[in-house]
This record gives sequence, C-alpha cells and structure tokens, in this order.
Amino acid sequence: MRACPASVRPNVNGYMAALTEKVKLGTLVTGVIYRQPGILVKTVSTLDVLSGGRAYLGISAAWYERETLGLGVPYPETSIRFEQLEEGLQIAPQMWAGMVALFEGKHFHLAETLSLPQPISQPHPPIMIGGGGEKKALRLVAQYADACNLFAQGGTEVLRKRLNTLHQHCEAVGRRYEDIEKTTINSADLATTSPAEIIEQLHQQAELGIQHAIFNMPNGETITPLETFGRDIIPAVQAF
Repeated sequence: MRACPASVRPNVNGYMAALTEKVKLGTLVTGVIYRQPGILVKTVSTLDVLSGGRAYLGISAAWYERETLGLGVPYPETSIRFEQLEEGLQIAPQMWAGMVALFEGKHFHLAETLSLPQPISQPHPPIMIGGGGEKKALRLVAQYADACNLFAQGGTEVLRKRLNTLHQHCEAVGRRYEDIEKTTINSADLATTSPAEIIEQLHQQAELGIQHAIFNMPNGETITPLETFGRDIIPAVQAF
C-alpha cells in the first residue's frame, strides 16, 4: 500500500481496524494544523475503542507546506505551529482523563473537553511526537510524549546528537529518559539498497538505544520488497 498523506491517514486507520487484530494503528504523523485537536483526540479515542485498544496518537507541528496549501488548510509560521502543537498535547490528556471542563488556550478554545466513550488503552493511547528539532520538538517529547520519532536519513551521529538533547530535556523537566520509546523513520528501497546495508544501519541504531525502526517502502504494493524484508532483515535484527 502506498503511503497516504498525513492529512487523511486517520480515515484509513478505521478501515484497517476492521481488517486486523494485532497491528497498532495510528498516524506517523499527522500535523496539528490539519484538524481541531479536540476532534483529532476524539477520533483517536474512537479508533482505540473500535480496535480493542490498539490506537496511538502520532502528531507533529506539520511540515508539508505544499500539501497543506494544496488542500486549502492554513499554514502558519513555525513558531505558531509549535504553539498549537503544545496546546494539542495539553488538550489530549485532559480529554482522556475524563475532565469535562473548559480549555482556554491561545489558539484553541474548547467549552467542554468531551470524550465519550473513553479509550480502552490505559492510562491512554500512547502519544508519539514526530520531529527532531532540539529546542522545541524534543522539549515537547520530554514533557508530553510516550515516544519520539526521528528521521534516520542523517545517519548515526545526527541521531546520537538528537538523543543526547532529548536526554537533557528529560533531566530539565524531571522525566525519566528511559520511559520514552525511541523510534526512527527511514526509507528502504531494496532496488538500490541491500538487506545487509539495512541490517547494519539498524545495528548502529540499536547501539544508540533506538527501539523501533519504521520504514517507508517504495513499490511495497508489489509485495516482493515486503517478502524480502520479512525473510532477510527482520530475523537478523530481532536480537539487536
């Protein structure tokens, strides 16, 4: 299946919930600007109930300006988008705690943070923040998230720097660094990259403390790359 735009992925997850029993369902990642946060959190709650507790909230400040403007969605400057992201990260736990109360932010205003039924996942669906910005994104990970998602294209040393920064932010807010799942996103084009090269990349990431590597896969709809990945790569990295 080809990757679909971050703006429409929540719709796909409802369909996937009906066809699967074990796979985790979420967005990697949607942008806070695509939907009002209250609607987004309620959507994730509904997905969690329908899937039997398999949903997560993957969110970021958004980056794909072309897609955003192409769909007629306002695209504020970076600082504003991060302010909106932080408010969204504050709205989610208030809704998931069952607090039917006012939320009055700079950008978002909810008269009542309604979320019924409550999600099945306890204490709530995991929150994953995508982005490796050292001043803003990783600070928000330390303060609000259960997982981070970092671009792996920059290589090992860039990842090391991002993880060190995350550790510092955790210390600053009194959060255990170990409690945050570290994940990466990369592309795996098996037409130009060998399984051995991918295995070595994953070995280096594992040594840094990366726990979950996620891949975009060109031509995945042909099935052959998926079969190669399952046969030659996954068994080799399970022990990392």
